[in-house]
Amino acid sequence: MRADRLVSLVLLLRQRGRLTADTLARELEVSPRTVLRDIEALSAAGVPVHSERGRHGGFALLPGFRTELTGMNHDEALALLAAGPGRGEQAFGLGSALASAIRKVVDALPESHRATAGDAAQRLLVDPETDLLARRAAVEEVDGATMIAVRRAVLAGRRLRIRYAAADRAPQWRTVDPIGLVTVRERGYLLATRSGEDRTYRLSRVRAAEELPEAAQRPDRVDLDRIWRERSARFLSGGDHLSVRVRVHPGRREELLGTVLAVRAEAPDADGWSRLEVTFQDARHAEWALWHLGPDAEALSPPSLRRALHDRAAGIAARYADSA
Repeated sequence: MRADRLVSLVLLLRQRGRLTADTLARELEVSPRTVLRDIEALSAAGVPVHSERGRHGGFALLPGFRTELTGMNHDEALALLAAGPGRGEQAFGLGSALASAIRKVVDALPESHRATAGDAAQRLLVDPETDLLARRAAVEEVDGATMIAVRRAVLAGRRLRIRYAAADRAPQWRTVDPIGLVTVRERGYLLATRSGEDRTYRLSRVRAAEELPEAAQRPDRVDLDRIWRERSARFLSGGDHLSVRVRVHPGRREELLGTVLAVRAEAPDADGWSRLEVTFQDARHAEWALWHLGPDAEALSPPSLRRALHDRAAGIAARYADSA
């Protein structure tokens, strides 16, 4: 761990020039005292780090301390720089590792690629935290130690013991055979089997995890994309999910799609609106989502949903009738 941190420290100084101990500590997620010890270790190993005192002081490297990677072209470097810093870097607890990898790649680029790709990447933003209406994306938090244990078991092919809190239930311990990890719309999932039966666990509901010594019962090769599609289809076809036919204004279409579980069909309407067949979690979910779209959406079926929306609108109208 310290060796990786020392490399990251050198790369930070190479790419950004003079940096203070406090800045390095924030980047490396350690204390300033640890940074000072690392600086001493680098100097003792012959790395040309020098300190500068004063208001604009800090630590810096002497020029020329670098290597080059000539096999990467400009667009390849740009793809890494643009995709790396997005919120997806936190998937599966690998955010710090990704940031360190990006620093190493950037430092190894030829000088011409490094300058132009870095400038271009500043003009590309992938998946920001808020949309144009200033709505923040809902990001589910997963405990770091728990995520590490889950990830290690998945990659090592070992059984996993998790303390899982299913919806509206107290957390319980269960032993599973992990297959893989999937992230969708900022939500992470563990695909596994339990006693031979397929199971899908939301990572934010895993309260604790322990990697077990015995090998997981699973195939050597896996197609996660196919497994995810199959489990999604089973999920949507079972339970009490509600299928709804709806008309929506084109300006609110994306907002609607952000609330549904699935889109089964879509076609343009004569007035420029869209007609869709979508799936909601249940009637309450559907009523909530369509109510927030106001007059820019119309539920066509089922009739019970139309009645529910009508009754809610009538109640609101009656409440404010005296202020017309």
